[in-house]
Amino acid sequence: MHQAHLQQIDCLLTLAEELHFGRTAERLGCSQSRVSQLVAALESGVGARLVARTSRRVALTRVGEQFVQEVRPAHRALLRTFDRARERAMRGSVEELRIGFTGMVYEEVTATFRALHDGHGVAVHTHDLPLGSPFAAVLDGEVDAAIAELPVHEPELTVGLRFPAQDQFVAVGSGHPLADREAVDQEDLAGLDLVHRVGDAPDYWMAARTPPVTPSGEPIVSTAGITTIQEGLSLVASGRHAMLACRPLAEHNSRTDLRYLPVRGLEASSRLGLFWRTDRTTPALRALARLLEESSRRGNGLGPPVALSAVPS
Repeated sequence: MHQAHLQQIDCLLTLAEELHFGRTAERLGCSQSRVSQLVAALESGVGARLVARTSRRVALTRVGEQFVQEVRPAHRALLRTFDRARERAMRGSVEELRIGFTGMVYEEVTATFRALHDGHGVAVHTHDLPLGSPFAAVLDGEVDAAIAELPVHEPELTVGLRFPAQDQFVAVGSGHPLADREAVDQEDLAGLDLVHRVGDAPDYWMAARTPPVTPSGEPIVSTAGITTIQEGLSLVASGRHAMLACRPLAEHNSRTDLRYLPVRGLEASSRLGLFWRTDRTTPALRALARLLEESSRRGNGLGPPVALSAVPS
C-alpha cells in the first residue's frame, strides 16, 4: 500500500469515528484543510463521495460506510504487522511465530520453541485459545498456527505435523462408583454425564471430543459445557460429571480427588496436530514442524512422529 493511500485511509477511519473535521485534525496532528485534502484525494481514487459535509454535520455516505466497513479489518491487520515488525526489531529477532494452544503447553514443546529461536532466529509467542474453538484464530490470522486436537477437516488448513496418538482415559471423581475400576469399556460411557466443550468448533470436532453415542448406539449424556480444562476437572471432582482426557493431560493433572481410568476401545485414539492456513505456509512453520519431528524421534516425551513435513489434512 502506498504511503499516501495509508494516510488517506487513516484520515477517513478517524473521521468516521469523530464525524468532526476539527477533532479529526487534532487526533491526526494536522490542519482541518489537510483532512479535507486527504478525504478528497481518497474520494478521487475511489471515484465516489465518501463523506457528506454540511454546515451542521458530517456523515459518511452509503458508499463511505461500506468502504469503512470493508477496509477497517485490513487496516487493523496492517497496523498489527507494523507493531510486530517493531517488536522484532527491538528484540533483535528475525521473525516471530504466534502459536495458539487449547489446553496445556507441554515442556517438550516449549523446548522445541527454544531450539527454533536458537537455530533459526524465530521467536515463538504462545496464545491461549478457547477450549472449544481451535480453528477460528488461525483462520482469522490472529495466530500463525495452532497445536490442538485432531481431526482437522477445514479446507483452508494444512496439518504440518501429527503428534503420536495417545490413549484416552475417563476422569471421574474419587468417590464415583467407577473409581475403583482398573478400566472401563466404551459402553460404560453411556452411564456417565460427560462434560463437553463450548465454542464454535464444527460438529465433527466436537463429537471427537465428546462422542454423542457409544459404539452400540447408546446415547451418552452431556449436560455441562466447559471453556477450560480446569473447569472440567473441577466439575469432575464434584462427583456429578466425567471427562475424557488423553494420557498427557492425565499425567499433568494428577489429583487426589480424581481417578483416570483407561477406556478400552479408545487406545491410541487421541492425537494433537500442528496446523496453519495453507495460504500462509512459511519456512518458519516448516522449520517448527521439523524440529517437533526431531524431538519426537529423540524420544522427548512425544514418541515417533506420525506425519512428516506439511501435508493437507
